[in-house]
Amino acid sequence: MRDIRPKSRVMALGSAGALVTATLIAGAVSAPAASADSRHGQDREAYGAAIAAARAAKAGIDWQDCPADWGLAKPIQCGYVSVPLDYAHPYGKQIKLAVDRIGNTGTPQERQGALVYNPGGPGGSGLRFPARVTSKNPVWANVAKAYDFVGFDPRGVGHSAPISCEDPQEFVKAPKMDPVPDSEADKLAQRKLAREYADGCLERTGRDMLQQMTTPNTARDMDVIRAALGEKKINYLGVSYGTYLGAVYGTLFPGHIRRMIVDSVVNPAQENIWYQANLGQDVAFEGRWKDWEDWVAKNDASFHLGTTRDAVQAKWLQLRATAKKNPIGGVVGPSELLGFFQSAPYYDSSWVPVATVFSKYFAGDTQALVDAAAPDMSDTAGNISSENGNAVYTAVECTDAKWPTSWKKWDQDNTRLNAKYPFLTWSNAWMNLPCATWPVQQQTPVNVKTGKGLPQVLIVQSTRDAATPYQGAVELHKRFKGSRLITEKDAGSHGVTGLVNPCINNRVDAYLLTGKLDAADVTCAPHATPKP
Repeated sequence: MRDIRPKSRVMALGSAGALVTATLIAGAVSAPAASADSRHGQDREAYGAAIAAARAAKAGIDWQDCPADWGLAKPIQCGYVSVPLDYAHPYGKQIKLAVDRIGNTGTPQERQGALVYNPGGPGGSGLRFPARVTSKNPVWANVAKAYDFVGFDPRGVGHSAPISCEDPQEFVKAPKMDPVPDSEADKLAQRKLAREYADGCLERTGRDMLQQMTTPNTARDMDVIRAALGEKKINYLGVSYGTYLGAVYGTLFPGHIRRMIVDSVVNPAQENIWYQANLGQDVAFEGRWKDWEDWVAKNDASFHLGTTRDAVQAKWLQLRATAKKNPIGGVVGPSELLGFFQSAPYYDSSWVPVATVFSKYFAGDTQALVDAAAPDMSDTAGNISSENGNAVYTAVECTDAKWPTSWKKWDQDNTRLNAKYPFLTWSNAWMNLPCATWPVQQQTPVNVKTGKGLPQVLIVQSTRDAATPYQGAVELHKRFKGSRLITEKDAGSHGVTGLVNPCINNRVDAYLLTGKLDAADVTCAPHATPKP
């Protein structure tokens, strides 16, 4: 799910259509003559996706140097792909999706096609993916020889018909309310904010667009991109929510995948999407938060925050209480603290930076904490603001699935969880609560399953992942027959394939370069623990 939660908001954190004939896939020279409007339900949208793909295959992509303000230097190229707003009406309103690429670094003979990437969210932009090649990231050097690296902004994100739910200036204002309620009045105030946010999504985005902000539509968009690239099949790498997008794509278009890697996996069971998924996060985040506190305590010589987990936790509660009473620097209250500190249980790469700021505060340097945790007031302009990312997160999760509408259920579930797992529970609840009063029709999640033509999928997962608990990988492994699971044991960083762990890196390379997978599932030792 959401890879980077916005610092500036009280937080909460990505159906099988009928297969169409070969004349409708990439390479077809004309769209089907029959109207999708004459069809029904999922069939209608599958047919509309085939029409859109045939049209995109004919049009291709007009690749150009990327706009200067996108921050994507040559030789990365950018372009747009047109897709239907509503796949049930493929000849109706179209929206443009931003796409970028960098060609394979090897010879033409070494090229194996396009590797399409989604980083998660929902609400994350994939446009930085080709920069893994220009930055000469050694983890991806071998794969870059064989593949064009292709990124895109999903519908509603960044440069792809961006949506909004709140004035960006309001979105970044701080300090926000403490996410942990002290009273029924606090809960009532948060409920009011959540309802206003849901209403703002409808007002600022519009019903037509908001209704179409779903994972299945993003999967259909990805198939249109495949066609526009001139590829019969794509290779796909999805991380976090990108694994759910991949699971849905693999269900809707199993014959359009050549190779697929999913990393840090959302449990795709229909009953898990999305209310239960977020409750599961609350439990997993508490566990990984404690892992980080143990590490801080072990390195007390560097951080001086206590030699036990309980001592470190006491410092955290002291800091939180101070910020609640008097926001630090006038802008860092408990909500902003959580926005910064939660990156530690997300990513091992944040362990040292977060512990360093934490340590500096108790050594008398409050400015370091303000600089790290205060909202970025310049993050209010353009298409790629945190407000946009939060809007897409909310729109997709709320529209993808039916959420409880009873406040009593939300209150009971989160009160119960908060008693044992207080680190994230209430902030997660408030971030997702707009879904309880969502103003457009909520869908039924896709039944993820193996379809004809689906290749062996490589699944990579750490056992202590907070954002996407390990059971998600196990569940997708069951549903995608023939898949292989690589487990990184006793590790918990969210996103495994980008880290240095030869046990994993070598297998990812072998799969993408040769199609080879181990005969059975594999367990790898953890990557190196961060050092102060």
